[in-house]
Amino acid sequence: MHIPQTGLSKQEILSTLQAFKARDMDWKNGKVWCYVYDAGEDPAEVTKEAYLSFLSENGLDPSVFPSILKLETDVARMVINLLRGDPNAVGHLTSGGTESIMLAVKSARDKARVEKPRVTHPEMILPKNAHAAFHKAAHYLCVKPVVVDLDPETFTVRASDVESAINENTILLVASAPSYSQGLIDPIKEIGTIAKRHNLLFHVDGCVGGLHLSFMRKMGYDVPDFDFIVEGVTSISTDLHKYGYAAKGCSVIMYRDKSIRKYQIFACTDTTGYTLINPTVLSSKSGGPMAGAWAVLNFLGEAGYKKIIQKAQDATKKLIDGINAMDGLYVLGKPAMSMFSFASDSMNVYQLADEMSKRGWYLQGQFSTPLTPRNLHISVSQGNADNADLLLKDLKECVEIVRSKPPIDSDAIQSMIAGALQSPDPEAAFSQLAASAGLSGAELPTEMAFINEVLDNLPDELCNHFLINYFNDLYV
Repeated sequence: MHIPQTGLSKQEILSTLQAFKARDMDWKNGKVWCYVYDAGEDPAEVTKEAYLSFLSENGLDPSVFPSILKLETDVARMVINLLRGDPNAVGHLTSGGTESIMLAVKSARDKARVEKPRVTHPEMILPKNAHAAFHKAAHYLCVKPVVVDLDPETFTVRASDVESAINENTILLVASAPSYSQGLIDPIKEIGTIAKRHNLLFHVDGCVGGLHLSFMRKMGYDVPDFDFIVEGVTSISTDLHKYGYAAKGCSVIMYRDKSIRKYQIFACTDTTGYTLINPTVLSSKSGGPMAGAWAVLNFLGEAGYKKIIQKAQDATKKLIDGINAMDGLYVLGKPAMSMFSFASDSMNVYQLADEMSKRGWYLQGQFSTPLTPRNLHISVSQGNADNADLLLKDLKECVEIVRSKPPIDSDAIQSMIAGALQSPDPEAAFSQLAASAGLSGAELPTEMAFINEVLDNLPDELCNHFLINYFNDLYV
């Protein structure tokens, strides 16, 4: 594609953009159970107008746009107060949970460089259920991830196992409230005690749960302490564009005090250009996401959030009870809020997801680990909660369809993988295997069951290699 010689009309542009969505899942019909969090028409309209009113303002320099500074500090303080931080707690808005997590890891690394110079090979302790963003941060920032297995009964990490993994190189402990995969809260209070005992920083990933769980607590639900009320918690990440129902591109990273936050900030006067001071990773950034977050927090208020959360929790209970009642399906663990995953010992859940996809549903497949079975993930929110009954109806029918179909031959797939591993030219062998799985070329696959079966049977390192090569070919 080339830039046109003559510009297109507004109508041509908008029509073409709309046509690009032809294969997109229709999230507005409430059948997509992840990625999009829809608060409804009125909050969405307010958010959109606020976002667009700050679209061109640049968050790079608050001396030029003090309005951006006001938006950022207002939103950060609202979330800090909700998560029971005291006046010493501080925060910044970021582009999303990954950036927030990156900054928490950077702050821990740079603090250790100053205060623990003996640590030349820093490590952070990650439960197996920690989000992949921590592994990404480890990769980017040269911090070794030390992965701790989960309790196979609860699917959460054991605090004693976290403590056993601590050594002289440990700079950061991590836990989730809740973990995305199964919606379960790690033992935050116990790990906080361990962090204090060993004088370590402790980050709580509240990207999906920070707001939702806090309002549940206010509504009288039995929610274990996970926020700044827990001694030992030194930083928390919370996404506003998930269960805060803000527009995409807004999260908050919070620290117990400025003495930790200062290691997040970057400044540079070493060039011939302007002085660069970046509290977060990005330099130039639109004020739109900040204004959108400020708008939706103030528009919904506590009453609005509580109404949404009650609706989501009611739908979650209906779904969990309904899925557990279906022959062959079961929910993993005891989810803490409106997200969970379910598995099966009698059918291939990847085939089940494909059958549901034919009816317009999107359920997110998750691979197995030695302690967790392959499963399908569901995030319940305002935008899809009304479809709980319809989802259960279609799910029950699709279960019977999958039962009647021949299962994917996992043994044959394992044989193919074993052959590829023994090939004298493993790169060519795995390229052929990728092609047979549908992971080649620049076209997106229409069905995922066979692909997921192949990927689930690969060792993690090889699976990552496959996916990197596939995406390297996809974006051309």
